[in-house]
Amino acid sequence: MIIRSCASSPAASLLRIARRRPQPVAGERCEMCAEPVGPEHSHVVNLDSRALMCACRPCYLLFSDQRAHLHYRAVPDRYLHFGGLTLDERTWDELQIPVGLAFLFRNSLQERTIAFYPGPAGATESELPLDAWDTIVEANPELAVLLPDVEALLVRLSDGPEGSCHLVPIDTCYELVGRLRTLWRGFDGGREAHQAIDVFFAQVRERSRPAAMAGPS
Repeated sequence: MIIRSCASSPAASLLRIARRRPQPVAGERCEMCAEPVGPEHSHVVNLDSRALMCACRPCYLLFSDQRAHLHYRAVPDRYLHFGGLTLDERTWDELQIPVGLAFLFRNSLQERTIAFYPGPAGATESELPLDAWDTIVEANPELAVLLPDVEALLVRLSDGPEGSCHLVPIDTCYELVGRLRTLWRGFDGGREAHQAIDVFFAQVRERSRPAAMAGPS
């Protein structure tokens, strides 16, 4: 009778393979070098796909030069408040954005300003003409500090008599959109969505400084 060693059995071989297999890594990782990143990490934008990518600090710094011609661009952590900027309902109607909350940013590849607004399906891109935006920028030259692709003008009409306008990182806008997508009810969002918007704008106001103090970018 032949006695086979347990060490050479198929079950033992599978056990050895399982022991050598790398264990899944918990937590988020840099999408460029795979290094672990903490909950409060930076992002870079893929200019071709518009996708946000989580980045460790060294990878983030590789793309922090906003003037460099690269496929990726680091998202800065800058919050500004445009206190003297007036975007009343008449001005908003000229932009032809159907709701009173939107964020606008400059797409450098398409060479145009794009508007997004939140809804039950996430961020909806405005396909309406935005020629009136150029007129607003001419009347409010302080908006020239807005960096293309990585910063956005976050506008809310119902926040005070003249609304509120903040320059924020583009990932902050997508954070708001993701938060509202789970809460949005009906056409205007419903009570829970509006409460979340109030909390979000309170946080933005707390982090913002006057745009007049920003200086050159």
